[in-house]
Amino acid sequence: MHKTYFNWSSGKDSSLALYYVLKQKEYDVSKLITTVNEDYERVSMHGLREDLLDKQAKSLGLSLEKIKLPAQVSMDSYNMTMKATIEQLKKGGYTHCVFGDIFLEDLREYRENQLKNVGIQGVFPLWKKNTKELLLEFLDLGFKAITVCVNAKYLDETFCGRVLDRQFLRDLPSNVDPCGENGEFHTFVFDGPIFKYPISFKVGEKVLRGYEPSEEENDDCFIKDSDQSWDTSFWYCDLLPE
Repeated sequence: MHKTYFNWSSGKDSSLALYYVLKQKEYDVSKLITTVNEDYERVSMHGLREDLLDKQAKSLGLSLEKIKLPAQVSMDSYNMTMKATIEQLKKGGYTHCVFGDIFLEDLREYRENQLKNVGIQGVFPLWKKNTKELLLEFLDLGFKAITVCVNAKYLDETFCGRVLDRQFLRDLPSNVDPCGENGEFHTFVFDGPIFKYPISFKVGEKVLRGYEPSEEENDDCFIKDSDQSWDTSFWYCDLLPE
């Protein structure tokens, strides 16, 4: 088996991808890697509290390594930090890394190029699968997730802090991907077949936050094109550990 670490987001795509690789028996997944905003102590983009990330990893029975990044970080600094982390993992015997990406070609190319420089092979178990079918499979397997961040450009406040189910899928606007693969929404998975026990939490306040792009931005390893419209507002639902 290949010694493997997992690029973990805390959301549904990561959870389903982990489920897939654990079934394959080809990869020995022993570590989760998650980028965390050190200024707010929350998972990057998702806005999830570190405490819940820790509880999630414990329920999965996997070690967790956090990559701490400031709220404002240049792409050069981001790349240097990630490269240093990957090099240390390579020295530790890791040969493969798993991602939950589904169809963003530029993002996959970026990831593979970064890994190639260090000698790590990327694994993409959900690649090019139908996103509606993936979400239905996720639900059928017994996974449970709640939205923690939604892009206000595509979804209103009512979609934030909402548990995923078939009605959620039916209510999504036609221009929103069923898995939110274009960044329309992010989730926290709190139960499912890969967890030893569910993670307890209570729903806190919802807030709308706006952002101004710096000269060079990254979105979990993805460089946005200069001519691409910038999504400036996001609804966040704070989840409180119990």
